[in-house]
Amino acid sequence: MEHSINRRSVIKTAAAGVAASALPLPAFIRAAQAADPIVIGLLATTSSVAGVADHLDHTQGATLAMEEINAAGGVGGRMIELMPVDLDILSPESCVAAVGRLVDAKVHAISTAFTLAPIPTQEATAKYGCPLLWGPTQRAVTELTASDPQKFGHCFQVDPSEVHYGYTLPIFLKDMRDRGLWTPINNKIHIVQEQLAYNQTISKAAIEAIEKHGEFEIAAITDIQFPVQDWAPVIQEIKRVGAGMVMINHWVAAEYAAFCKQYIADPSPNTLVYLQYGPSQPEFLDLAGPAADGFVWSSVLGVYADEMGNEFRKKYQERFPGTMGLTYTGSAYDTLYLLKRAWEAVGDPNNFKEVSNHIRTNGYRGVCGYYDMNNKFQECVHYPDNGYEIGTNELEKGMAQLYVQVQDGAHKIIYPDAIKETDLIKASW
Repeated sequence: MEHSINRRSVIKTAAAGVAASALPLPAFIRAAQAADPIVIGLLATTSSVAGVADHLDHTQGATLAMEEINAAGGVGGRMIELMPVDLDILSPESCVAAVGRLVDAKVHAISTAFTLAPIPTQEATAKYGCPLLWGPTQRAVTELTASDPQKFGHCFQVDPSEVHYGYTLPIFLKDMRDRGLWTPINNKIHIVQEQLAYNQTISKAAIEAIEKHGEFEIAAITDIQFPVQDWAPVIQEIKRVGAGMVMINHWVAAEYAAFCKQYIADPSPNTLVYLQYGPSQPEFLDLAGPAADGFVWSSVLGVYADEMGNEFRKKYQERFPGTMGLTYTGSAYDTLYLLKRAWEAVGDPNNFKEVSNHIRTNGYRGVCGYYDMNNKFQECVHYPDNGYEIGTNELEKGMAQLYVQVQDGAHKIIYPDAIKETDLIKASW
């Protein structure tokens, strides 16, 4: 949907002239300006080789929120409009150009699931300075924000960073073992890792945390490269190493589904297999089918299964039937309501600095948990506290990292205990 930025060009031209002479705006001009929509730019790929599912989830979650807000009267009587712009999330040039289109359109905020060129993308927003709320899930990005709060004070990562996948892993495994839900065949962990910086950072954090806690040890590290054409060599390596737990540190749902189908045909018996993030994407269940049962995955961002989360899930699936993605759907929905509250408090969506200040200093409880970005990284606080920066042990003061197991064809939250739906069960293999 393209947005016309000159819907009332005559009135706006007249208003600009009056403002220049420091005279009060006539009432009819003020009324016309108030009726103009508030526009949220969406970086939403439909053409990249990966990431399309997450971006569709994000767009649909934002659409649901927009429709609800507008049906309730908008923001101070102004309707919200979404302006999606396609981009290649792998290309820095494409990401920067897409931001440029939104800046030229004078949008009031920018949101996206993520890009795989996040630092150039964030840099491209700096001069314009409208609020950027997104989920790149990368500490390198939020460290950039922390390095220059004056330049990047408008940038907010609406989830904890990827390092927490690594930092929390041994805590989760110890909890499952100590509660008798998992009986490991040994204390070894085998990491199978993608070569993206995102995945490499997760592996590094996991190794650091495993060594720190001392309950488990790294047995082997196997490298893979997107796209994975055949998982057979990896599966044979998993069987050869024979670790009690395998962490597949990848991110593409379709390739995870292919792995599951191949793995259950020739598994490593009694091994706990964990798939980092990708199964949250809807096509994982669609493609893997019954082969998905028993696999464990997690996301630092996800829709809770509490009363608020379940109400959202029901509304979303009524609006968008089919298998539901569990991360960026809720994130985009929460983002629009978070922006709505800030715009109403400030009273002017063009006052980017004050809107950003409100977002920073006011936490928000949404369907994905509590958004507290009032820290140097301007990223959400992680729950539970894993002993590293930006963590809390109070559920309602942080965003829970959800550990999920596929059981009977459905995603079920198994950890943390405060919001679990059920317990970990032994996989068929």
